[in-house]
Amino acid sequence: MSETTTESEGAAGAPAAAGQAGRAERRVVQGVVRSSAMDKTIVVEVRDRVMHAGYKKYIARRRRFMAHDEANRCQVGDVVRIVSSRPLSRRKSWRLLELVERPS
Repeated sequence: MSETTTESEGAAGAPAAAGQAGRAERRVVQGVVRSSAMDKTIVVEVRDRVMHAGYKKYIARRRRFMAHDEANRCQVGDVVRIVSSRPLSRRKSWRLLELVERPS
């Protein structure tokens, strides 16, 4: 369910401008909202399956990110896509990119 990509294209789909050569690429991940109790902040859980180096078995990993939700539109259980950004607070350095799916 998790998806990690990077954005190296500009807004029009063209490659990034030459002036942004030193800028790090933004990471995009997809996960499920686990908390929306804070004002303008959501907690997004991203699940991954990775192979253990020694045992060669797949294990489930999870990461939790605090993301900025300006309009307070996300609810618990929503599938969202978030993008890395500058630090917005001590633990929050991700922004809500889009609401992918809302459970019925």
